[in-house]
Amino acid sequence: MEGFRPGQNPVPIKELQRSIEEIRDRISRFMKGWGLWVTILVVICVYLASGFYVVGPGEKGVVLLFGKEHSITDSGLRYRLPKPFMNQIVVDVSKVRRAEIGFRSDGTRTRSVPAESLMLTGDENIVDVQLFVQYMVQDPVKFLFGAEAPENTLRASAEVALRGVVGENTIDYTMTKGRMEIQKRVEIYLQKLLDDYNTGLLVTQARLLVVDPPSQVQEAFHDVVRAWEDRERLIKEADGYSEDIIPKARGLAQQEIRQAEAFQAERVIRARGDAQRFSFVLSAYLKAPEVTRERLYLEAIEKFFPPTTKLVTQGNNSNVLPLLNITEPGKAQQPLINTDQESNTTQTRKGR
Repeated sequence: MEGFRPGQNPVPIKELQRSIEEIRDRISRFMKGWGLWVTILVVICVYLASGFYVVGPGEKGVVLLFGKEHSITDSGLRYRLPKPFMNQIVVDVSKVRRAEIGFRSDGTRTRSVPAESLMLTGDENIVDVQLFVQYMVQDPVKFLFGAEAPENTLRASAEVALRGVVGENTIDYTMTKGRMEIQKRVEIYLQKLLDDYNTGLLVTQARLLVVDPPSQVQEAFHDVVRAWEDRERLIKEADGYSEDIIPKARGLAQQEIRQAEAFQAERVIRARGDAQRFSFVLSAYLKAPEVTRERLYLEAIEKFFPPTTKLVTQGNNSNVLPLLNITEPGKAQQPLINTDQESNTTQTRKGR
């Protein structure tokens, strides 16, 4: 088209004008017949078709009638009146969202925000606390219309709840054994604030990531925490030792008691047997005193002189012939005991 001048080449302009006239005539003829109604019908169908919308899985659709909440729809293909009569806003209610208090994470990097993390404890110490909150949309209508910027409201409420709970406890309790309790109280307090502000949000988890003193005194406080941990460990070890030694001691005590009871029963039974045997000897003695006395004497000699050789003779003039000990060669002849018994007429030689 460079160098084109209408005065020099009028053919293209005439062709363009002729094409425009033909299109205009066709449109005019079309609009004079059924074309106008077809066009109107197509426009109406397109307008009505604009009322279809899709709600995805895990989402809720809030239908608005002239800007006011009309109904809530579930997932699937839905229809409402076209604009400007009705409109819809789709809210993802299954997505787990997160809020970071006292820190910001960017991929693999995390940076601290001292303006949010540093707070005062109940014993007037400063502690650095970082809170991680997970939440979901519980009520889409309240989420959209209950509060202005509900997620910003959640961040501010989380900081308020964290400062309020930490401010009621000492720094030692916050850093050691009270950490889980404080975490639970923060979650309950935060949910109460969100309900009061009509945010429509539900807190699923509130977790303390960092509970440390300021960096200037961090090492000293860590030593205190380690000392507390060692104390708890030693207490647990002592409890375990006591749980091990006490049952053993009780078992040994019961064993001693059972042995004493057995010894008692044995002694009682033996004493009763000795008493019964004495009664039998007494009855025999009463029947034959001399024979019984002789038998008891011989049994006593056998009992108290077991390794010696014993000879029983009659009278004082009895001669005893020494014998050669052939049972144990090389052993000297043991002395003979001469006993006087008037009633015994038997000589007995025993060796053991």
